[in-house]
Amino acid sequence: MTFAIPYPVIDPILFEIGPFAIRWYALAYISGLLLGWRYALWLNKRPPHAAYARDIDDFLVWATLGVVLGGRLGYVLFYKTDYYLENPLAALQVWRGGMSFHGGLLGVAVATLLFCRRRKIALLPFADLIACVAPIGLLLGRVANFVNTELVGRVTDVPWAMVFPGYGPEPRHPSQLYEAALEGIVLLVVVHLLWRVEAIRRRPGILSGAFLIGYACFRGIAELFRQPDAHIGFLLAGTTMGQWLSVPMAIVGAALIVRATARR
Repeated sequence: MTFAIPYPVIDPILFEIGPFAIRWYALAYISGLLLGWRYALWLNKRPPHAAYARDIDDFLVWATLGVVLGGRLGYVLFYKTDYYLENPLAALQVWRGGMSFHGGLLGVAVATLLFCRRRKIALLPFADLIACVAPIGLLLGRVANFVNTELVGRVTDVPWAMVFPGYGPEPRHPSQLYEAALEGIVLLVVVHLLWRVEAIRRRPGILSGAFLIGYACFRGIAELFRQPDAHIGFLLAGTTMGQWLSVPMAIVGAALIVRATARR
């Protein structure tokens, strides 16, 4: 007999008033952006001071647009292209879920580039600041995935396995929590410890590179326990779409670190 921990069923809607509903998923995004904003302001008090406080305040709107638009567009293009080509209006239904971190990353990267050009801010120091706060959003986003019973893990017999509603009677890895721990907590700590070293802060690009490599590695590990999307399945040699999308991140991250450490 396989032991499984009962899934703590949580209503995905936090509260609703008439037709207006606040979902945990939306709350995770809002909280991640607000906490990241405050954390960025705190980090920016130490040299080399990537931007003025008012610039960080204003970037919050840009980051929000980058995360939402990039995340949704990435999901549409990377994961369910055929479905959204047949149902284009469904791509606008963000409240039904379906966000890609890799798409959100590209969205924030574009927003950061445009914002820095507009404000005449040095790009890499500002990108390092954003990289330091990004794991907060990842942590809360993965917890929201758990609440929504989405992105579940593969069938397993580990003692902490859970039976998720809508995925049959087999116990599964709570892979959303694995990702919350690795991509959120561990990555946040790692990047913060690097940030504490002033020599690293003064070499723009190292923190961004460390974040990209760290996320790529942790996502690659988590994908070993996460059930691939049913409409995509496993790819070459049992790999997954999430792992393939993480490879370019690791490459760019390594290039940023090499470039930063090569400069005198």
